[in-house]
Amino acid sequence: MATDEELKRALKAFKKRLKLTRLDDESGLSRGGGKRSAITGITPPPGHPAGVWEELVARGKLRRDMGGTYALVEGA
Repeated sequence: MATDEELKRALKAFKKRLKLTRLDDESGLSRGGGKRSAITGITPPPGHPAGVWEELVARGKLRRDMGGTYALVEGA
């Protein structure tokens, strides 16, 4: 069982990684400008045990996507 502080840090790291992944996708030169990224899920950032991500799923902050990726739950 992860502490609330560990869960908070893991969720913050997840949001930051998701944001950077989306920005990287949107900045692609081959796509042209002004298009939004279609990326909704990512593999969790390293540095946190798998149990932390499962706990965030159980608390309704993340949802499991296909292929071992997770996505943010809207409004969480």
